Amino acid sequence: MRNNMRKFGLTLLTAFAGGALALGAYKFAENKYDQNLSIEDKQKVYFASNPEKSNLVSSAGTADFTQAAAEATPAVVYIRTTYASKSSDGGSGDPFEQMFGQMFGGRMRPQGPQMASGSGVIISPDGYIVTNNHVVAKAEKIQIVTNDHRSFEAKVIGTDPNTDLALIKVNATNLPIVKLGNSDAVKVGEWVLAVGNPFKLNSTVTAGIVSAKGRSIGIIGREDDEDSPYPVRQQETPTLKKGIESFIQTDAAINPGNSGGALVNTAGELIGINAAIASHTGSYEGYGFAIPINLAKKVLNDIKKYGSVKRGYVGIGFADLSDPDAAKQVNSDKTNGLYVNSLVAGGGAEQAGIKQGDIITKVEGNTVYESSDLQERVARLQPGDKINLTVLRNGAEKNFSVTLKADAPANKTAANSKSASELFNKLGASFQPLNAQQKSKYRVNGGVVVTQVRRGGLFDDTEIPTGSIITSINRQPVNSVEDIDKAITNLKNGRLVISGYYPDGGSFNNMFEVQ
Repeated sequence: MRNNMRKFGLTLLTAFAGGALALGAYKFAENKYDQNLSIEDKQKVYFASNPEKSNLVSSAGTADFTQAAAEATPAVVYIRTTYASKSSDGGSGDPFEQMFGQMFGGRMRPQGPQMASGSGVIISPDGYIVTNNHVVAKAEKIQIVTNDHRSFEAKVIGTDPNTDLALIKVNATNLPIVKLGNSDAVKVGEWVLAVGNPFKLNSTVTAGIVSAKGRSIGIIGREDDEDSPYPVRQQETPTLKKGIESFIQTDAAINPGNSGGALVNTAGELIGINAAIASHTGSYEGYGFAIPINLAKKVLNDIKKYGSVKRGYVGIGFADLSDPDAAKQVNSDKTNGLYVNSLVAGGGAEQAGIKQGDIITKVEGNTVYESSDLQERVARLQPGDKINLTVLRNGAEKNFSVTLKADAPANKTAANSKSASELFNKLGASFQPLNAQQKSKYRVNGGVVVTQVRRGGLFDDTEIPTGSIITSINRQPVNSVEDIDKAITNLKNGRLVISGYYPDGGSFNNMFEVQ
């Protein structure tokens, strides 16, 4: 009997040990697998594990917004940003003061750090947050306050000024998230909610309808005002750079502070990121604009994976025939479509057989009414992807499969009390670990590659360009973003020493004085 009890106890102990070992191995594999998931895949895992969050009312259904508000509000955060001190000549790092400077009568402002605020949306339980680029542009310190009043410091993972999107991250787990919806399925006239923090009023929900889709208002990439953020802008016709605009227009009330917040349907699904209003007063006048989430998905996943956006180009210059003046200049009687007035030598369009004078009438079988119909579709794709274009030539339509080409890479010819996140943002750059080919090229065992340089940061000031290799910071080897976090917390006399190689192979050993 005693021997049987011993055998039973030994068997039970072995079973417990085996189970614990199996559980530990599973958790290790799960964590490693989770690190390689895209944001959209993480969302699928999350909602597969929480099926009750997917069984919401149809977006075209009831006008009761309580459930949608309850779903979205916990995942919308308040963002407070701090900018470098400015001189007392009236200059300010506060983007909202830049927009509404006339309200202060041009008075002298005291010296000291300037602050601004906006909104963001948690899209991954491990702390990834989407917001507008103009909310965090040039910010040295970014503080996140959640709906349940927890506070975190955030670091900028990467930005895309061309779509006015930014991906930031806080060090947290099990955060509430908003389910990503499908902006292609959004209908004009559909009820939507705007959730954000207007005028510092936390967790504000407003309701309206979708007024229009594919709206281009000439606000992103302005040459004439490129240093100024744009939570609010009057309607005008500025000179554009590479801005990609295909906004969802809504009459849900959006005001300063809503920038970066959520536009959700009545199913509580995120369909857009609030970005701008058209106003003559600086406050809500009935016209708000949000970045479609289907465009944002591609941008955010690229930033997370590469540190910057991998964007493909058709390789054409065009006139938008929906503009009567543009149509008149090219002697066209068409009221929609894009008139091809130039081709990039060696570009995808030229190689596919598209010619100057062609009129692009369809993209992937869908009618092109204005430029945003093409630009937004292309902006979702990668270099090397194919897109099907239909053009009108000599009165007949022809179909072409265009392989998108990569854009030519842009190449530009803090105290111990500061936090790692604050110093990381001050560097003004995004990074990715080196791959085997890069290690071989520069003959190094490790390091990170600079994937993006943001204006106004230390890397921009000292002309460390995109494509540079960083091998050490403060004499400590760096092979990941986490290594950079550790290295920049060990400042010596407020100095930061960064070593590496320029894209042409020349070495550098730069020292920064961190204020």
